[in-house]
Amino acid sequence: MIRRVFRPTDLARLWPLLADGALAMAGGTDLLVRRRGQAAVDVALLEGIGELAEIAAMRTGLVRLGAMASHSALAASRLVTARLPVLARALLALGSPQIRAMGTLGGNIATASPAGDSLPPLYALDALVELASRHGRRRVPLAEVILGPSRTALSPGEIIAAVLVRPPVSGSLQHFEKVGRRSALAIAVASLAAVIETDAAGRVASARLAVGSLGPTVLRCPAAEAALAGQRLTPDVLQQAAGHIRAAVSPIDDIRATAAYRRQVAGNLLLRLAAGE
Repeated sequence: MIRRVFRPTDLARLWPLLADGALAMAGGTDLLVRRRGQAAVDVALLEGIGELAEIAAMRTGLVRLGAMASHSALAASRLVTARLPVLARALLALGSPQIRAMGTLGGNIATASPAGDSLPPLYALDALVELASRHGRRRVPLAEVILGPSRTALSPGEIIAAVLVRPPVSGSLQHFEKVGRRSALAIAVASLAAVIETDAAGRVASARLAVGSLGPTVLRCPAAEAALAGQRLTPDVLQQAAGHIRAAVSPIDDIRATAAYRRQVAGNLLLRLAAGE
């Protein structure tokens, strides 16, 4: 599976390794499983490159989340819990403590699973992904980076360096919830992230909704978002928006759940906002 392991301490040392065919590896919690039984490769560990793990507020107002920041580090960060609680809540629902300690935000994106727990919050937060290579850096909307299950828009020799998010305004409703076959260590059957800003009268000024495990990628639901705009979050309004979510998703039958169950649950998760859950 692995032939040689390299531990670069900065990006300048990483690029020649990738050019020579080494595989970039973050926490390895998904990558090592996927590589099982395949031909041995050289691996370049990213854990020694400090800048890739930084969590910081930027002068532009964005929050920079280093791709190598672990799920547990992000969930414990005061900046994340205060400004991006929807992401913190999702990360606390991800896997086991061991997986949260090893797994990374960049790795969750690169795996490109529609069930990735960090992804619906990042979609709902309109996250940008900073991609880096020896040729420079570029910022791309997350929805343009993930193309399908296990498929991304990364070019050869390119890595995920960071995720950039503009925090919602103070007082916004930030909610994440998922349903699985068990109460812990569950892969999502369906998940929902919501970021909703309201005006002084309690009416929705903007709504961003993203669902996971209900299609080949995480999905935003523009029709459901539009149904909430200008409304109070009453059960009737949420019921209407939930119908739009059910109509937008394209779930499949698999070992964890039927498509019909997933579709029903997708709408039900939104209805829980009426109770402030």
